Amino acid sequence: MNPKILRQQRDPAFNEILDRIRAYDNSDHNSVVHIRLDEYTVVILNQLKLATGIDITKVMAFAISDLLKQHPELRLAIDQFLKQLKT
Repeated sequence: MNPKILRQQRDPAFNEILDRIRAYDNSDHNSVVHIRLDEYTVVILNQLKLATGIDITKVMAFAISDLLKQHPELRLAIDQFLKQLKT
């Protein structure tokens, strides 16, 4: 099936998140982190890669970056913990 037809049939929110993931530049990311995921998540990520061609590594880097941007309180909690260690 033609990808353009598939794109037109998708929910606009789905198109928006795919565009954001595709636009995310992880080309300068050099650090490697080993993560463990549940089987369901791995299946979904593999299916997403097949359906969109977006690499799983890019999806994970985007997701974590987006999580930290949307929840700055996580960074604040880390900073507070580190300050307590210094005192």
